[in-house]
Amino acid sequence: MTEYSHSSRSLRRQPKQQRGKERVKKILDAAAAVFDEVGYEAATTHLIAAKAGTAIGSVYQFFPDKAAIFHAMELRHTEQVKLMWAQVDQLQITQLPLRQMIHTLASSVAQIFEQPVSRVVFVQFFISRQIFQSIDDSMTQEAINFMASILKQRNPALSEEQYSLLAEVCVHSSNAVMLSALRTIDQQHRQLLIQQIEELLVSYLEPHMGDSLLSNVMKVMKCPHCQSPQLSKNGYRRGKQCYRCKDCGKQFVNSSR
Repeated sequence: MTEYSHSSRSLRRQPKQQRGKERVKKILDAAAAVFDEVGYEAATTHLIAAKAGTAIGSVYQFFPDKAAIFHAMELRHTEQVKLMWAQVDQLQITQLPLRQMIHTLASSVAQIFEQPVSRVVFVQFFISRQIFQSIDDSMTQEAINFMASILKQRNPALSEEQYSLLAEVCVHSSNAVMLSALRTIDQQHRQLLIQQIEELLVSYLEPHMGDSLLSNVMKVMKCPHCQSPQLSKNGYRRGKQCYRCKDCGKQFVNSSR
C-alpha cells in the first residue's frame, strides 16, 4: 500500500494551543521544502523532521505518515485560496480601471504562491495528481466561477455563457503560465512570467471589459430618480450591477437585463 492511500487522511490530533499550531506550521513548511527538493516519492517523514529541526516523534504526534502531511498541506492551501477570494470580493475591484483590477487580482494570487506550502501544492497538482486526497478539478471550477462573477459585476451586459467562457480561458491560461513560473529556478525570470499574466489577461479582456467600453455603457444609462447620466458603480447585489447617481446621490439597480 502506498503512502498516499486513503487510510491516512487526517491529523492524529488537532493542535489546540498556539505552540502546537506553530509546530504543525513548521512541519508543513519543512515538508514543502523537502517535496520541492526531492519530490514526493523520495520524501520521507525522517527527512521532513530533519528539515523542520525536530524529532521524528514530534512529527508522529500529529501525522502518521507523509500522506497525512501532504493532505494537511492541501487543506492549508485551500483555506488560503478561499480567504483570498473573500478579501478580493470585499475590495470591489470591478469598479477599478481594467489594468488596475487585473493587477490587484494577480497580485493577490501571486502572494499566495509566495508561501512554500501553496507553491508546492499547486505544482504537485499538475505533475502528481494521484497523491491528492481533497483537492480536485472542482477547485479549478470554483476559481472559474469566482472569475466569472467578477466579470459579470464589471460588465453585466454579457451572457452567462460569455462570462463562463472568458473566465475559463483566464483561469486556465493563468494557471499554465503560473505553473511555468513556479517551476523555474531563476527568480528574476519567475517574476517576469508572473508579470506577463497581467498583460495576458488585460489584452484578452479588453474587448469585453475595457474602460472605454464600460464608460460608453454607463453614459447611455440615466438615473431613474432625476434622469442624470452622471453615474458611478456602487457594488453588485442580487446578481445585478448597482449604481449611484452623482447628482442626487440615490442608488439603483441595473434592471436592463
